[in-house]
Amino acid sequence: MEAPQAPKQMYNEFTLASITHLSSSSSPPTLSPVARFCSDSGFSELRFEQGHEPVNFNLQKTQLFKLGPTESLCILEGSETVKETIYSRGITIQFRNKEESTSFHYAFDQCKKEVNAQGSNLPNGTALESKSKFDDKIEASSAKMYFHYYGQLLHQQNMMQDYVRTGSYYAAVIENRADFAGRVVVDVGAGSGILSLFAAQAGAKHVYAVEASEMAEYARKLIAGNPLLSQKITVIKGKVEDVELPEKADILISEPMGTLLINERMLESYVIARDRFLVPNGKMFPTLGRIHMAPFSDEYLYIEIANKALFWQQQNYYGVDLTALHGTAFQGYFSQPVVDAFDPRLLVAPAISHVINFTTVKEEDLYEINVPLKYTSPVGTRIHGLACWFDVLFDGSTVQRWLTTAPGAPTTHWYQLRCVLSQPLYVMPGQEIVGHLHMIAHSAQSYTINLTMSVKMWGPGAEQGGILQTSSCKLDLKEPYYRMSQPQAYSLTQDQQPQQLLQTQVLICFVV
Repeated sequence: MEAPQAPKQMYNEFTLASITHLSSSSSPPTLSPVARFCSDSGFSELRFEQGHEPVNFNLQKTQLFKLGPTESLCILEGSETVKETIYSRGITIQFRNKEESTSFHYAFDQCKKEVNAQGSNLPNGTALESKSKFDDKIEASSAKMYFHYYGQLLHQQNMMQDYVRTGSYYAAVIENRADFAGRVVVDVGAGSGILSLFAAQAGAKHVYAVEASEMAEYARKLIAGNPLLSQKITVIKGKVEDVELPEKADILISEPMGTLLINERMLESYVIARDRFLVPNGKMFPTLGRIHMAPFSDEYLYIEIANKALFWQQQNYYGVDLTALHGTAFQGYFSQPVVDAFDPRLLVAPAISHVINFTTVKEEDLYEINVPLKYTSPVGTRIHGLACWFDVLFDGSTVQRWLTTAPGAPTTHWYQLRCVLSQPLYVMPGQEIVGHLHMIAHSAQSYTINLTMSVKMWGPGAEQGGILQTSSCKLDLKEPYYRMSQPQAYSLTQDQQPQQLLQTQVLICFVV
């Protein structure tokens, strides 16, 4: 049986202080009223509910007027004569505070324009199509799980308790007050709203916190609980691909990084927000990101993964021979990238870097990333794969600050990532390792990783440039193996550049 089609989109839901029907003289109900923007009846409407039959307003024929900081009037057009418009229904709305009133009016304007614009140009320079650009790229089941995950406080707490992450953002904002003071800020994917609060602390004129998940309601509560800052912050529930803001931003702030920087594909939303909301030459925090890659040797890790498939070597499992599936299981375990924190002494050669400049990169450049690899091994060893990590730069006017996930640095919730080859490579001192790391975005909000590493000829005949051995693997970044046996972290202050820990070879692939 085919599942029923979900409504096109559910917009914001607001709890109100009270509503009063203009045509009613009865005493108001004791339940707190709720207003919802929805389209489950076949057309977009504003629905008021208060413990009785809901009152629906067709958005195409509805007008909203602000009577005061926390009071508005909503009226529905009934018919139109030659001289006047007759209104069939009216409700006065009392909001709990000014911030919720502002958010409601923005949501109303957004829904109203979607109904009436039919793809016409919006003030932020983007055509609002009938289907969200986000929905075109991402499968619905993945998006549902993604927004459910980030709509839970326990996951927000996990990120906030990553003190390297949160402390680096706080320092980057407060140390660069000159970039925020008196400026309009957009927080892209605001989550709990913590970065919006940092921006307000730094003197922002106003902060628009855009959050698509149900975490938006928690963000409103958290921000309202900080009254000295809340007047500067407006929470807007919706995707940055869809929402409309009343003004352009001088600066964007966001935490769009996933595992290996690119997982979850939020970098694309960050770039879309840049194109829609940021003024020319506006600032972005973070400003750029770098993915670092280096070959590693870790015999214990390789044996650990290979041993997982030993189960399938049983020839008499309750009378059943399982060995026919051993090869498939063996390759399956090596198709999972390993997420953990490892000792940097496992690295065989200095890292190379792939740089993504968030201020100039195009969204389409993030759909497919191809990084050429080239290293020279200083020792003779077995290469078990490619180790990866990332860092981001907050390029402030006053202070440049790095947030790094490098091995040996204080561990973050991102850890590091390793692509393990099912067939290790053997290298001698001075031997050259070449290859490609090819990452292709897919609709489950992640990437397929194709890694190829080859060892070039060594000794007599090396000048011919031939390949002695090649190994490759295909991995899904969406399905990692979380290996949480952590080594003792080395000390590295966050204002140090990561190159001070690992000298990076001069082989950098820029995306501009």
